[in-house]
Amino acid sequence: MQHLEEQIAHLTRTIDDMSDIVAKQQQDIELLTKRVQMLIEREANREAEGGGGVIFADERPPHY
Repeated sequence: MQHLEEQIAHLTRTIDDMSDIVAKQQQDIELLTKRVQMLIEREANREAEGGGGVIFADERPPHY
């Protein structure tokens, strides 16, 4: 009986640890999703303003 109680305690601890890891990963995913959305919006604004960064054949890059 004591062996089963030890196993249950170990499994409970493992589940709690995994739950904490999953919660942290969810926070990371939400943060990354917000950042990607921000970058998408920023790029859309650049394209809308005409500053999409397209270099034409007769245009030299600024480092020349």
